[in-house]
Amino acid sequence: MLCFPHAGGSASSFYWLSSALRPDVEVWAVQYPGRQDRLREPLVDDIGRLADGLFAALLEYLPPAPAFFGHSMGATVAFEVALRAERRLGTPIPRLIASGRRAPSRRRDENVHRRSDEGLIAEVQELSGTHSELLNDEEARRTYLPVIRNDYRAIETYAPPREQTLSCPITAFVGADDPRVTLDEAEAWDRHTDAGFRMRVFPGGHFYLTERPAETVTSLREALGSATSPLRSEI
Repeated sequence: MLCFPHAGGSASSFYWLSSALRPDVEVWAVQYPGRQDRLREPLVDDIGRLADGLFAALLEYLPPAPAFFGHSMGATVAFEVALRAERRLGTPIPRLIASGRRAPSRRRDENVHRRSDEGLIAEVQELSGTHSELLNDEEARRTYLPVIRNDYRAIETYAPPREQTLSCPITAFVGADDPRVTLDEAEAWDRHTDAGFRMRVFPGGHFYLTERPAETVTSLREALGSATSPLRSEI
């Protein structure tokens, strides 16, 4: 399973998931430019360009038939990389698991990336996201705020040119109390596949997966085990 991080996130955010799914599932995680071991590379504030770069890099390392799992911004990035893989390789991935993100066809007018530093910090802390506690430290702010602002700019300006559809099943994961994704917006992922759809609602908010790790792991195992089964929406 190939994992795509949320806004401000990095590959290491999936370490716990890799440990939990081992040895049945081999977990890989992409690293966006501008963080951790890619710290010196320039940030990319466009989802299309980010997906282009990731797909080009993955061509060399991509394991056979990986399912994609993306959380929040990562769900949209995973969707775009899956489109490129299907279009250029000629075969769909086994399954896309889109977590904590509304479908690409469901847009909102958002401008968090234009807020002051304090406004951006308030947004991250409300969601209990990456480094939310660290952002109380001035040095940590200088390190992480540019990355978080960049990623918010990328996802908030994302506009797919048309309603695109994958030929793989899609599973949507969403927290029941997520302030940024309604159940209707999550269920709209059904419009982006012609191979079956399932939806799983978890107790919790935007980062339900760290609030409910055992349930998340169980649901991932179920989704990966049914990667070839056409499914309809279940809540």
